[in-house]
Amino acid sequence: MPPRLAATSIVQRLRTAGFTAFFAGGCVRDELLSRTPSDYDVATDAVPEQITKLFDHTAEVGAHFGVVLVKVHREVIEVATFRADGTYTDARRPDSVRFSTPDEDAHRRDFTVNALFLDPHGTVKSLPGNPTLHATPAGTIIDYVQGLQDLESRTLRAVGDAHQRLAEDHLRALRAVRLAAKLAFTIHPATAAAIRAHASELRGISRERIGDELRAMMDHPTRATAAALLASLALEAPVFRDNLAAASTPLLAQLPSAVPFGVCLATWQLDRGLPLEAVAIRQSAMSLRDALLLSNRELSDFEHTLQGVLAFRQQWPGAGTAARKRLLASPFALARTILPLLDPAFATQLESDASALASDGIGIEPAMILTGDVLVSWGYKPSPTFKTVLTAVYDAQLEGRVKNLEQARELVTQLSV
Repeated sequence: MPPRLAATSIVQRLRTAGFTAFFAGGCVRDELLSRTPSDYDVATDAVPEQITKLFDHTAEVGAHFGVVLVKVHREVIEVATFRADGTYTDARRPDSVRFSTPDEDAHRRDFTVNALFLDPHGTVKSLPGNPTLHATPAGTIIDYVQGLQDLESRTLRAVGDAHQRLAEDHLRALRAVRLAAKLAFTIHPATAAAIRAHASELRGISRERIGDELRAMMDHPTRATAAALLASLALEAPVFRDNLAAASTPLLAQLPSAVPFGVCLATWQLDRGLPLEAVAIRQSAMSLRDALLLSNRELSDFEHTLQGVLAFRQQWPGAGTAARKRLLASPFALARTILPLLDPAFATQLESDASALASDGIGIEPAMILTGDVLVSWGYKPSPTFKTVLTAVYDAQLEGRVKNLEQARELVTQLSV
């Protein structure tokens, strides 16, 4: 069952039981922008206990906040009770909530374009609070906060008082950047001012959540726009916890669309002025690991990308066939993603050389003809020299001087294990 149909069936079931229910939040925004929503959320005046009684397959993941997951066939839809939030003392979550009305629920949300409701059946005629109702082919839009107007002007504006919205939850600052970049929206001046005034501390937000927001930004083709917005809103320093600053992001803007997060970070740091020096690269890696809670893979991708730029530039020009193939087969190969941005002429020559090596009948990384087990089977006792011998024989294999075990044995004899 398609997600929209599953969400519609939930709305219908709630209405049949006498409750009010609408689509809510990002799915409404995306449909109005002719985008396919990543998921569908339903808002209702039914409380969690009533929701769980109506549906067979549910999970209360946030009953305190009125949130229940409802499974329809294979689709899982988040169903939340209309609510009003209490005070936010930790700059992240409300201390308390109370179940309320669609009007109050819309006014507690972050941005106006995320505070729209949609009646998929198009039957609602009026509601308390006198919202604007707008009929569309998808259903009736219910707008308490002038979200439709902002959607049409492609403006990201905080609901109500921008300073209050951003002071309540500092993560909204990063969400504003991500959404504005992704949707090609302009952040409303009052909202931008509130971000600068209140959210630059990122107080109350875990480093894990900050890292997740940046991953989402870098996973989208508009990553360079997001980076520029972070800089313009004075969010770079609290995000990265360093003293670098990007006046522009020309390298990040030229990256291919699908690259690992660590490679994006490496490119971004170069734009921000990171020196291409081994010590600086290592220090930046350790700083980013703590600031964004990088995984081991992300950390190694970051380091290998930048270290690889150094390795290729320093070693490739004078390297022989075996050394070049080892470079191409190493984790440093990630650097080939950004080398064309840093040194187009060198990158072009490198790729030409790499293509020739890959088609020489041997390959870049063929299986080793000689292994340690083979050496033992020949009567050699394991020793520290094994590694030296295996490396020498493999180099000869990469260069085409060793093509079978017989030739490998002749070379081992000459090496005197």
